Amino acid sequence: MQSVTLYGRLLARAFITGFHNEYQLKAREKPQELHLVTGASGFSKSTRPKSELLRKWTFGDDAFFIARNKVADVIGVADGVGGWRSYGVDPSKFPLSLMSTCERMVKENRFQPHAPASIIADSYYELLEQKQPLVGSSTACIVSLHREERTVYTANLGDSGFLVIRHDEVIHRSQEQQHYFNTPFQLAVAPPPQRGQIISDSPSMAENSSFGVQEGDIILLGTDGLFDNMNEDMLLDYVSKLKDHRQDNIQKTASKIAEEAHQLAFDPDYLSPFALTAIDAGIEIRGGKPDDITVVLARVSSLTESEKEALQV
Repeated sequence: MQSVTLYGRLLARAFITGFHNEYQLKAREKPQELHLVTGASGFSKSTRPKSELLRKWTFGDDAFFIARNKVADVIGVADGVGGWRSYGVDPSKFPLSLMSTCERMVKENRFQPHAPASIIADSYYELLEQKQPLVGSSTACIVSLHREERTVYTANLGDSGFLVIRHDEVIHRSQEQQHYFNTPFQLAVAPPPQRGQIISDSPSMAENSSFGVQEGDIILLGTDGLFDNMNEDMLLDYVSKLKDHRQDNIQKTASKIAEEAHQLAFDPDYLSPFALTAIDAGIEIRGGKPDDITVVLARVSSLTESEKEALQV
């Protein structure tokens, strides 16, 4: 009887030990969660100090946000339509409110990480439902990294956009949405006298995509002020020099990219991407495109245990 009992104990111990070892092996095999290490910079066409603009998360009529919650890291940009000035409306207020609302919804877990178009739509409709709707228009581009799935989900409406760079090559890019030359898709809230005269696209028209990412990938998000003045080869050149991936170096690289775009924007002899597009449309122009510029640069990095624990608080 004792031998049967002893055998049973040994068998149970072996089963528990084997289960524990298998559990540890599976834990080691589980891919480590990812997150975004970010930096942001930009310029306004105006002469307001850059530091003042960054404090407000806005550069001229551009706006951006960087936020995270327990599931995802999310970045976004919006570009206000300057034509509202002719109606006596400040074009910067609409994109800033849109991005601020998106940021709040992310932090409050009121969005679907798999469907960033939903955060654009929900934020837009929240602005529409205000007692006094905020008049204006803007593009919108959102990139959401689901940390555990190691997958990026994107939504882009208009001519802001993003690049995903791996080993100094662009592996994904957004597609520009234009009604016609220099007239991008846009969200809009117009007062009754201007309704029907102002372009207003549905949030459902945003282009959506998803793809797996890995540690070391670079995500470059920007408004058209960036992409109209710098082509992909120029941007890749700056990213290729980013060898130390600490946050301060990512911030420095974002600032250098923004500064280069700003300088080229006011170069009358530069054959910019915007000028080349205009020529293709039958408009003979030369030079950069003076515009507000926003750059959000992010590196996909492994999430440490201490960082993971901090997100659960």
